[in-house]
Amino acid sequence: MRLGVDLGGTKTEIIALADDGSELLRERVPTPRGDYAATVATIAQLVRNAEANVGAGRTASVGVGIPGAESRVTGLIKNANSTWLIGKPLRADLEAALGRPVRLANDANCFALSEATDGAAAGAEVVFGVILGTGVGGGIVVNGQVLAGANAIAGEWGHNPMPGEEAVRPRCYCGRHGCIETFLSGPALAADGGAEDEAAMQRYERRLARALAQVINILDPAVIVLGGGVSNLDRLYDRVPRLWGEFVFSDAVATRLVKNQHGDSSGVRGAAWLWPQENNRS
Repeated sequence: MRLGVDLGGTKTEIIALADDGSELLRERVPTPRGDYAATVATIAQLVRNAEANVGAGRTASVGVGIPGAESRVTGLIKNANSTWLIGKPLRADLEAALGRPVRLANDANCFALSEATDGAAAGAEVVFGVILGTGVGGGIVVNGQVLAGANAIAGEWGHNPMPGEEAVRPRCYCGRHGCIETFLSGPALAADGGAEDEAAMQRYERRLARALAQVINILDPAVIVLGGGVSNLDRLYDRVPRLWGEFVFSDAVATRLVKNQHGDSSGVRGAAWLWPQENNRS
């Protein structure tokens, strides 16, 4: 049994997976926003409950997806839109609370890993996973392994500048202006008119095509998987690939744009898959 935890801004979810990927347990509780100590305690309690309920008291591997990254230099959390995590030794504190190693990864990396392992991009060599939700995140999986990068920011596509001309470049929470996130997040789409507004959707699709074309030019993934609330807009999967060829440095684009298979479960499933089977605890 392996356990995955998705630490979100409003909810914290745990899943227990058997070795074949089947779901043994799932529990979701509110995230104690703004309270770091309570956040650590909540995750630890979810793990203990899961082990008691379906693990017969056995100790399982634990992976945690977070809305940020762990600094390679300090071990402290950085780049988190759940700002109460910033500057905290989350992995060390969870390991102390649980008495075992814990693996952390950005939630977008967990999403990408889930879809590359047994989801919409299963079997693809290079996968780029995109979360279009309250924020915009990205994760990269190569040959079934998450690519974290030298600075633990691989896939942080949402905080690159939106390519192309834009009349207004909004300020982002990260302190910069015109980040991709400020144009392609769910709140950004809503502020521009929403999914019911045809003109707003056309602007959104062209922006998404421009932004993803940059990823294709650099990473050349076989599959790009969309997640988050905006991924439920089915028109994106037809219209965006029709547009991105204008911006991709190739005579043809073989990259597939697909909707996630596991929906809201992708992040928490990917957190569980951070531990390969041979490292699962007993």
